[in-house]
Amino acid sequence: MTNDDGILAPGIAALAAALEPLGHIDVIAPESGQSGAAHAITFMAPLITQRVTVGGTLTGWSVDGSPADCVKLAVSQLCEQRPDLVVSGINAGSNRGVDVIYSGTVAAAVEAAFIGIPSLAVSLESSAELDFARAARHVRRIVERALELGISPGMVLNVNIPRLDRGEPKGVKVVPQSTRPWTDTYDRRTDPRGRSYFWLTDAGDREPEEHDTDLSALRDGWITITPLQYDLTQYAQLKHLSAVWSDPGGAHR
Repeated sequence: MTNDDGILAPGIAALAAALEPLGHIDVIAPESGQSGAAHAITFMAPLITQRVTVGGTLTGWSVDGSPADCVKLAVSQLCEQRPDLVVSGINAGSNRGVDVIYSGTVAAAVEAAFIGIPSLAVSLESSAELDFARAARHVRRIVERALELGISPGMVLNVNIPRLDRGEPKGVKVVPQSTRPWTDTYDRRTDPRGRSYFWLTDAGDREPEEHDTDLSALRDGWITITPLQYDLTQYAQLKHLSAVWSDPGGAHR
């Protein structure tokens, strides 16, 4: 298990408690919050690790690096055995639509897929009160079902739990990722030395125009599951570009 909110975050503790009956768990997570870290890795500095006990129950390794660093280090150095499954979360806030490009939570799960380990990225939609214990119970059922169905090496499932302050989820929907972009808004300010600086502000939620995507289904109160892939090749254009661009003679046209 790992996350991007840090090893002291309540989401990872709640999820570890919920998943503990399913088997042995190794917790390797960032020393501090890494939200928005995406798939960054550390190679210009050493990675410092420490054994950490949280609340007298959760013991694991903290890593002063990114979520992807945690997975790489866990599999190659810190776990006594190669993991059967990697679960990243529970993130405080949803990761749906284009969020998955920026998310450290999702990046950790994708890193596991690179290595050939099936994985889940798990997030809880923001609300006034984040009930991670309730969310973790839903996640446990999803993990059990994924194992029952046979989640394969290299598979990534992105799971979002809707806000729970409005009641229980309606159920589970397997849906595609929304591609609607954020509308970025920056607050321009001036520092005491007269220099301009910009602060990315909360642009609010995106109103989904499409239906049956992770964005719209989560808004409507469903737990969403989206299978992701890390192969970014656009196969629809691959054959066409290969035909018009390739030159068997080696000369550039």
